[in-house]
Amino acid sequence: MGEPSLRERALRHLARRDHSRAELARKLAPHGEPAEIDAVIERMREFGLQSDERYAEAFVRSKATRFGAARLRNELARRGIDRDRIDEALAGECVESEAERARAVLRARFATPPTDAREWARQARFLQTRGFASELIRKLLKEPYDESA
Repeated sequence: MGEPSLRERALRHLARRDHSRAELARKLAPHGEPAEIDAVIERMREFGLQSDERYAEAFVRSKATRFGAARLRNELARRGIDRDRIDEALAGECVESEAERARAVLRARFATPPTDAREWARQARFLQTRGFASELIRKLLKEPYDESA
């Protein structure tokens, strides 16, 4: 049995999960010439097997409950998704506001509000690594926790 063709390799990758065009090209790069790879990926796109739009929407849907818009934008850009598609995916899939998502992430990780500067910094760093804006973090860390939530 010989080496799988580029088409077969692309189908195997796409059968496991959606891939952005750039990710798929990177994974196929060791196995073919750039022109061949582009042709195979374009054919996959024509058949609806590869879609940057679908990939971006699925990515945002799966990560939005844990990360802020800045982190989602950065991650999608790293995966080769263009700015317009990122904006569309964020607008379509982030139904909760950024503040509501940040509040849920914070409360899931920390049971009580910060009591001193060190704890405040710890919680702020946590939210910052999740991609939430500094202004939003300051606002959230000033709020008292609602015991019923």
